[in-house]
Formats: sequence, structure tokens, C-alpha cells
Amino acid sequence: MYRVIELGHIVAGPTAGLIMAEMGFEVIKIERPVTGDISRSLVGQSAGSFPYYNRMKKSITLNLKSHEGVEILRKLIKSADILIDNFSSDFLKNIDLGYDRIHELNSRIIYVMIRGYRSANGIERKSLDYPIEIDSGIAYMTGLNNRPLRVGASLVDMFSATMAVIGTYQALLDRERTGEGKVIDSSLFQNAMFMIGQHIATYQVTGKELDPINESGFAWGIYDFFNTLDGKKIFIAVTTDAQWEKFSEILNLEKEYVVKYRTNKIRFENRNVLIPELQKHIEKFDSGAIEKLLNSKGIVYSFLRRPWDLLTDSLAIQHMNSVKFEGKEMYMPSVPVSDNRSEHVPELGENNVEILRSLGYSDIDISHFRKNGFI
Repeated sequence: MYRVIELGHIVAGPTAGLIMAEMGFEVIKIERPVTGDISRSLVGQSAGSFPYYNRMKKSITLNLKSHEGVEILRKLIKSADILIDNFSSDFLKNIDLGYDRIHELNSRIIYVMIRGYRSANGIERKSLDYPIEIDSGIAYMTGLNNRPLRVGASLVDMFSATMAVIGTYQALLDRERTGEGKVIDSSLFQNAMFMIGQHIATYQVTGKELDPINESGFAWGIYDFFNTLDGKKIFIAVTTDAQWEKFSEILNLEKEYVVKYRTNKIRFENRNVLIPELQKHIEKFDSGAIEKLLNSKGIVYSFLRRPWDLLTDSLAIQHMNSVKFEGKEMYMPSVPVSDNRSEHVPELGENNVEILRSLGYSDIDISHFRKNGFI
């Protein structure tokens, strides 16, 4: 089993650790004594962050402002295959654990850095998910004219972590051949550029500035929300001319009308007229009836839902794991390529004794560390 040391907080680093934990790696999360990861105390819309991103891990507390805490970290690094570093670029350097020193301690270790911006001229700029969305153009493309908006999840953080894990797997394969570890650098800004790259390319192809994607109507004439008879919102996507004919059969549209809007180009150019006219037909159907008809013709659709609605969806619940947290059972989406299982969220420092013993410390040593606030 690969051993992973996670120096991460909130989302990006913990996501990388979560993916590795669900893939069967031993992930040891290092937290501050007493307070732990910042996300343990988050409230409001971020109250579920800690249990979601930190299940299946082991928790050890280390006071890295103490000599003893740093020495324990050095021993952990010697024992590990992978080190995830989501802190500022100066954090480890300030305790004499820059990459050169880490390599001296363990030449086989894969050192995974997840930071805001890739270093330039020796300087790294700190950032967070939303500022990166703003700086990369994601917020512009997501929002409306003069109103940039954040996407509804920490996608930059999570995507950056996922790319870091992909790089780690490649580094592990390379290590089998070379016997040496390497550095994986997955900056949030670089990953955001990759995600928004389609629009960078489109600008160069057309030579024209793009409107925010929710202003431009996407690329298809029928790619929009409609109201059903029973008050539900359904999104319908008709992306080919063949689908248009099938969709027209569902709504029993007149032949002349179908011919009038026969191509996607015509439908797209006349969206302001077409969509309201189609709404008058669709609102005659209740949600169950229109769903059955769309399924019968292979037309793509989705009903508007909130994230917590997935907890009562029979398909969605199949892809969630049962998670124990603070005495209650919760359900959380699994990492898509992992196996479903029952999971556990560690209490702060829950694995101190187990991990310290594995490093050769005695119970007397551990008692000393605890008494003096080193763990």
C-alpha cells in the first residue's frame, strides 16, 4: 500500500488526498493540534467540507512550530511514497523542508504541489478557487454581461487536485523504472486555463470577442429550460436536425412549422421566437408525460434539481458511499473510479498513537509529545 502524507487544507489538497484514499492508498492527514484543518470549523454553505473531503483518511496532529513536531514530520516523509503540499511555498522551506531537503530524506518520494500560481522568478502568488476563476476568464464566461459569476462548486480546486493525482500515477510508473521520485506541480491558474481553453481557441479562430456563455445561447437552437404543466422546469437539448424531427413528433407540430425550422442554424438564429412558441406546447404536458415521450425518442433532457435532491434519487444514491460523521450516517458521492464502501471521517488526531508507533516511537515518547503540546 502506498503511504501518502497530506499537508493540505479546505479543498484542493484534501481532494487529492481523498481521491488517493478512495483508490486504496494510506493517506495520513497532518493537522494542527487543538484546531485541526480550517474546514473542521466552517459553517453555512461550507459546513460539509471536512467530512466530504477527508473521509477514509487517518488524522495525526503535529505542532510544526516545535522541533519535535518537525522531526516527526521528517520521519513520516522518510516512510512515505507521496507528499501532498497545499500550503504556501514558504511553509516547508521555513522549517528546513524545501524540496532539496525532502529529496535527501527520501529520494523516492513523489512531491505534489498544489498552489495558486506556478512560480515565476522565484515568487509564487497565493490565491483561491474563485479569484482564479476571475483571473482565468471562467467567471466571465459563466456569468452574464457585466455580472461575472462563480460556478456552483469548487471546480478549479477539485480539477487541479485531480490533475495532480493523474501526474502522481505517472510519476509512480516512472519510479518503477528509475527508482527516483519527482515533483508534480499542479497550479490552480494553469488548470483553470486548461478548462477555459476552448474559448481561448474560439477567439483565435473567429477573431471576435465572445459573450458570456449564458448570454450567447450556446451553439444550438433548442438548448433551454421549459415549464411543465405540473410546475417543474425541464431542460431540453435538441442538437441535430434528425432530433428536431423526432422532437416535432412529440409535440405534434405541423409539417410546415417543422420545415420552417429544419436546420440548427435557422433554429439558432430564431431562438427568440422559437423558444416561446415551443413553451406553449410543452406546458401542456406534465413532467411524467414529457419525460416518457423524450425518452422514447432519445432526446436529451434534465429536470432542474438541487444537490440535496440527489439523496432521494435511486440512480444517484447507487453512486454514493455511506459515511459516519459525528455519530450520524450520511451519504456522499464516491470518487467515480473507486468502489462503493462504508466510510469513516477521522476525529482530530485519531491516529496519533498508531502512526507514531509505526515510526518507532514508544508509548512514553507519545505521552511526552502529548503532554508538551507537540502533537
